[in-house]
Amino acid sequence: MTETSQAIVIYVDADACPVKNEVYRVAERHRVKVFVVANAFLMVPQSPLIERVVVSSGFDAADDWIAERARRGAVVITADIPLAHRCVGAGADVIGPTGKPFTEASIGMALATRNLMEDLRAMGDASGGPKPFSQKDRSAFLSALDVAINRLKRAGFA
Repeated sequence: MTETSQAIVIYVDADACPVKNEVYRVAERHRVKVFVVANAFLMVPQSPLIERVVVSSGFDAADDWIAERARRGAVVITADIPLAHRCVGAGADVIGPTGKPFTEASIGMALATRNLMEDLRAMGDASGGPKPFSQKDRSAFLSALDVAINRLKRAGFA
């Protein structure tokens, strides 16, 4: 099987993912396999296209499982910047739940910003978290996932 005849697959970093239902809908429409990866049991729809993967509760176990399988032709859904960095490096398309794609061009800045904010929080200089998830974020995510799958199909992935 050549690289471009490989199947498109979606990996969802599922523990705190607010767009799982959107992933399921898009995957069903495109007939793409989805792996929902978490370190605890999660309900997933009964579908041959959707597979639940429960990993150990070890630190970064879900991230490691996904990163080991990331490749060109895979779409990874995560808000975890270090995981996104690993998957972009492996050639996967990576999309955050707000629809923001992580690319070779953007991942370095995203990682640096994350590390800076982590340092500021540790020093007590920054507080709060991300802004609340909105309907606009959900719409942007749906569009970004659809674009990524269609681009992979045009590149010859099945």
